[in-house]
Amino acid sequence: MDIQFSNAQRAEVLTQALPYIKRYVGKIVVVKYGGNAMVNEQLKQQVMEDIVLLWLIGVKVVLVHGGGPEISELMKKLGKQPQFVDGLRVTDQETVDIVQMVLAGKVNKTLVNLLEMKGGKAVGLSGMDGRLIEAKMKDERLGFVGEVTKIHIGPVHDLLDKGYIPVVSTVGCDRQGNAYNINGDTAAAHIAGALNAERLIMMTDIAGILRDKDDPSTLIPEITLSQAKELYASGVISGGMIPKVDCCVTALHAGVKNVVIMDGRVPHSILMELLTNEGAGTWIRRDEA
Repeated sequence: MDIQFSNAQRAEVLTQALPYIKRYVGKIVVVKYGGNAMVNEQLKQQVMEDIVLLWLIGVKVVLVHGGGPEISELMKKLGKQPQFVDGLRVTDQETVDIVQMVLAGKVNKTLVNLLEMKGGKAVGLSGMDGRLIEAKMKDERLGFVGEVTKIHIGPVHDLLDKGYIPVVSTVGCDRQGNAYNINGDTAAAHIAGALNAERLIMMTDIAGILRDKDDPSTLIPEITLSQAKELYASGVISGGMIPKVDCCVTALHAGVKNVVIMDGRVPHSILMELLTNEGAGTWIRRDEA
């Protein structure tokens, strides 16, 4: 059922958002985009609307994306069965070519086009452009899965300075010309750190860090780095949440002001996180000095 708002209510919503708008105008926000929000067409449209709205009010948004389901889909069409070790895709030479085609080609350009259609100005980059993401082989068992060794952030700064929304696909390279499949969360953490971003938003398929993984009502709204260590030790942070929180810790140590893990399945969750006092996930920050 559609909810109707009066003009006065719309004006009130905007005025309540004003302090948050002032906080982020001119600041860099990195959004790691993936999961269900990426494959659900309605959610995809809403994420693009959120990003363009932030861009229009003066927030410098960088969109970092993956595309795992699309990669697996094309692999199967080509008769190649996806394989994973410890959650990472085994990537031989043929697979890394597929990764490059899907991420730097189809997915990246689709997102750029959507942002433009919503009224934004966007330019797509892969991690190979300007050697943005320099990498080395992470583990021989995984093939061409990359470990980030250096971020050359200049191309992203150039686009931000010229008023564009950079859209980055997570394909890296080494100095020998090899391409690497880079984990999207890891790439986003390193890029956000190199930008000294005000905030890194990690979009996931769960509400955030939960005390009980099966109960969304046990969401932990805020933790510090020292509290994160305690949650690791107690087993609250476990399974697939471990690498996500690891990336958040990496980002904070690299210079990001704060990080949020949030549910990308919630409509307009980015705006809820940045422009309301309630937020939309688990906020992770450094301990107070």
